[in-house]
Amino acid sequence: MRRRNLVIAGAAAAATVSAAYDLWLWLTNYLSDNFHNDFTFYFAAARVGVIHGGKFIYDLNLQQEQLDAIGSHITVAQLARYVSPPPLSWFVTALTPLPYQVAYWIWSAVLVAALVYAWHVAAPTPGRSRVIFLAAAIGWLPVIYGLQLGQPALLVAASVVMCYAFLRDREPIWAGAVLGLIVFKPQLAILVPPALLVAGRWRAFVASAVALAALVVLSLIDLESHGINAYLAILRFATTVPENQSQTLAAWLPNLFVTRAVQALIALWTLALVYRLRHRDPRVWLAVALVGGLAASPYVHYDDLVMLGVAALFFIGATRGTWPRIAALAFFVLGEGFPIWGAGPILAGEVLVLVLLSARPGVLDERFGDPGGSDAGEATSSAASALDTA
Repeated sequence: MRRRNLVIAGAAAAATVSAAYDLWLWLTNYLSDNFHNDFTFYFAAARVGVIHGGKFIYDLNLQQEQLDAIGSHITVAQLARYVSPPPLSWFVTALTPLPYQVAYWIWSAVLVAALVYAWHVAAPTPGRSRVIFLAAAIGWLPVIYGLQLGQPALLVAASVVMCYAFLRDREPIWAGAVLGLIVFKPQLAILVPPALLVAGRWRAFVASAVALAALVVLSLIDLESHGINAYLAILRFATTVPENQSQTLAAWLPNLFVTRAVQALIALWTLALVYRLRHRDPRVWLAVALVGGLAASPYVHYDDLVMLGVAALFFIGATRGTWPRIAALAFFVLGEGFPIWGAGPILAGEVLVLVLLSARPGVLDERFGDPGGSDAGEATSSAASALDTA
């Protein structure tokens, strides 16, 4: 017990120091340049929509006009433009009457609230020690980098965690409906709705399909033909930007056609694994969908690794084995050192998780030196299958 308390105290101290340092970095970066973040482009696009109409939000000249109007001194460039789906600009529209700086901190408060919610539901440790997970999350570079940029990845993460919470509470319609939020950055949870289908959560899948379809239809209506063509053009351009490919499989494969084929195969493999694990705790197959989805995603940036954090918490909370905890720690370290060694180790780790779970699902419950890990896995599966799978 004494050794355990020392470990907890050490982890708490390290997490607290890291969190304090990261918060200091966030504040100093903001003070050095208020506009050096992605929220600037969401805000500019929302202002374009209010003034000129939704069909013009991808007009680069009008984006530049609004960037100048808020005093950003930013010039539209290949990585400096609004490329997100229309609903994100709608969401930010409520903030456009406010001064930019006020809007930024309100938006940041929304993202922090999403982080706290995701931690509150997904953190696996009971009692006060679970606060360590929150401090560690804030101290993890992908999270604080996303907060600094104002990226909506935390909203997507919160929607997946909320989906699990509603599944746990046997509210499948709401579980699917909340996944409408993934439209803000769909590539981060692209396999979660189909995972509901292959896991047999029919009502949740239908609800997610309806929510997403409604947002797509509303987006098409808002954009009209002019905006649709502009959006497709800007997406095509985004696929040619090296920075958008360097953190995906495209950086390691010979051409885009081969890359898309491999990504499609990984997506199918992931869904097959979800089907195999469908009787376990929903957190297990949701985590698999997140890990496989990131490996198969055509567009990933550093801050998007927050979804691996959600997957790690799900694996730890839903299993009793040593290996998921080792994998979670490995992803934490790999994510922290991403600026040094890049995306390669992360991608390799994601594929390795799929390989291990495909070859030996019982590894989720195996402890070191415990030959009965598979039996433990079967017991856990039986308990989980008691949940409502309707």
